[in-house]
Amino acid sequence: MPKTLGKDSTCSIARTLQVLGDSWTLLIVREAMLAGSTRFQEFREELGIAPNILAKRLAQLVDEGLMERRTYREPGLRAREEYVLTEAGRSLNVVMAALASWGRAHRPRPGGTSPRFTLEDTGTAAQLAFVTPDGQCVPPARLTARRTDDAALDAMPGTADGMPAAQAS
Repeated sequence: MPKTLGKDSTCSIARTLQVLGDSWTLLIVREAMLAGSTRFQEFREELGIAPNILAKRLAQLVDEGLMERRTYREPGLRAREEYVLTEAGRSLNVVMAALASWGRAHRPRPGGTSPRFTLEDTGTAAQLAFVTPDGQCVPPARLTARRTDDAALDAMPGTADGMPAAQAS
């Protein structure tokens, strides 16, 4: 029986944290997304993570559909596995942008680094924003959040998969 987080396992945040709630898991996704890491040793070297923990987290990411395992072979060497983000894994860029933005604002560090998200074809910088269906950017301080059924959110005009039309693909 799968472990549930908290009393309300229907909550989309609780469901997400069941997959991503571990800091190593998020850092593996970060390295795959920002550095293009795909190989076990690349993750080990960049993160300094113990091999048993890395193996477990990569297996979980594959099982949850955020990464896929692919076989590769360097000339003259044995076949090995690499781990590549799936569409679901790549869609975590919004989560990574939100975490980075929060970290810059609330945990600043001298010499700190953060991801910069750009359009792939033009290099134009993009930023995270709350946007109304009519395209108005809304400061986070003006927002409130209320529990709402997923089906109701998905059925809202101007949304697809719960994202404003400006962000939906």
